[in-house]
Amino acid sequence: MDNELLAVLAGAYLRKLCSDPEGRPLGSPGNLAAAAVMADTWTVQGHRVESHTFDCTVWQEDGAALTVDGRTPVDARPSPYTLGCDVRAPLVAASTVGDLCRIRAHGKLLVLRGDLTREQLMPKRFPFFNPPRHRAILETLERLRPAAIVAATDRDPSLAGGPSPFALIEDGDFDIPSAFTTVAEGARLASLEAHEAHLEIRAWRAPARGRNVLAHIGGDGTDRVTMTAHLDTRRKTPGALDDAAGLVTLLLVGHLLADRAPALAVDLVALNGEDDYAVPGERLFLERRAATCGATALGINVDGVGDREGPSAFSLYACPAPMAERVRSALEGRADMVEGEHWHQGDHHLFVLQGRPALAWTSSRANDLLASVVHTAADRPERVDPRKLVALARANVDLVEAVAGHGAAPPPQ
Repeated sequence: MDNELLAVLAGAYLRKLCSDPEGRPLGSPGNLAAAAVMADTWTVQGHRVESHTFDCTVWQEDGAALTVDGRTPVDARPSPYTLGCDVRAPLVAASTVGDLCRIRAHGKLLVLRGDLTREQLMPKRFPFFNPPRHRAILETLERLRPAAIVAATDRDPSLAGGPSPFALIEDGDFDIPSAFTTVAEGARLASLEAHEAHLEIRAWRAPARGRNVLAHIGGDGTDRVTMTAHLDTRRKTPGALDDAAGLVTLLLVGHLLADRAPALAVDLVALNGEDDYAVPGERLFLERRAATCGATALGINVDGVGDREGPSAFSLYACPAPMAERVRSALEGRADMVEGEHWHQGDHHLFVLQGRPALAWTSSRANDLLASVVHTAADRPERVDPRKLVALARANVDLVEAVAGHGAAPPPQ
């Protein structure tokens, strides 16, 4: 199949994956439809397709309303995954961990601000990164048992999309209803401590099912190359760069390998849950992969690629020197491809966690895109150049050949 036809196909896949106005949050109709696109396309290509299903939580909201003394409205928004509530209680405020240790918040509406709200708290059961300070704050809040929480935040530069204010708590395992507001509104609420407040959060959680989709290409040999991209998005975001473009790249790899035997077995994996508080698809992938991960010669993660305004960028992790040399040689001189900086938020670290070599593809402007486009309504298909996805797919096929013969080095002891 020539490049122009593949580019047309890539554009069609991209639009289809980004067609649901609600996005592809885990367990949603858009997410299930995207998983079906991957499974159906790989099946038509003639590959052996497998699905791994798991429990997850879907969340819906219809806003929040906060007033003080029945007449002072406050701008408040539901925290993602929060439970709903209709609470009337006096206000109490805290700015430090020390404040939390001193106040009596049981049954009250607790306003968090200052040092307590400088960065988003990691979900209490998040398996890959969970600072002790974050765990201590959440445990203290659960021990205090306020009726509800309102967090006053400014901007956390580590969060994609640069939201201001941002949700301090984003955790479906945390059962105290919570909302968030601006720093200015937080100061106003703190000045009204002990006044009667009314907070209504219109939000719902529901059990759902999600699935990872895998395509197996080539023989059952010991060594394999595994390529990943993630299915899910934030709510109400098209998710073109994050990560429909990665999914399309994997579909194109499937096309390119439909009529040829790769030098190593190839697994194409559409993971589910990268943008979810509980990352259930990633956790299931690790559990199922544990027995065979030693056979992974190279893990390749594709996320945030295809940016029209800059080249694609690759970075290497835990790669033995001979393999790194082969990879760089295979990619050297390709148009619109450069070696970029390391980044740590992607699924390539699933391989690193198991001591396997990994390569991550993203865009050279990834930091700018994370700050202003990713996780927003601006992440639309028009931002992606389908021709760059074709070039990436061909590069990934060539990488399979480049690492063949190097073998899967044993994991470090």
